[in-house]
Amino acid sequence: MDLKIILLVEDNPDDELLAIRALKKNNIMNEVVVARDGAEALDYLFATGAYEGRDTSVMPQVILLDLKLPKVSGLEVLKRLRDDDRTRLLPVVILTSSREERDLKESYRLGANSYIRKPVDFTQFSEAIRQLGLYWLVLNEAPPTKDANYE
Repeated sequence: MDLKIILLVEDNPDDELLAIRALKKNNIMNEVVVARDGAEALDYLFATGAYEGRDTSVMPQVILLDLKLPKVSGLEVLKRLRDDDRTRLLPVVILTSSREERDLKESYRLGANSYIRKPVDFTQFSEAIRQLGLYWLVLNEAPPTKDANYE
């Protein structure tokens, strides 16, 4: 069973819809789990809160993480992911409208795998999502899950 889940962490309903539309338009049919704030993303990843009891051996193939989020910021989510052995190696793509250089630098300092500024135009956004899907879901070899350690 090779589930390639995409975790989309996005609080803007329009951007959420655009991302899902762009994925479908580009025939990326992976299951998309949406977290609408940083706290919900952490609950999903660590099987706490509303996601208590979730099978944590099934982790996202890639996390698309917005920076400007309610409750827990995207940078704080990234920091917590990188501080925990269970999620340290998960690919995280920052998908943001932020034009601030400090956000870019801090994202990479905290261990982001990629940083993409959201294009305003849907055609450009769709193309960015297509390339992102091709790379992270097809070409990129994901890190082994913790359970895959046969030591």
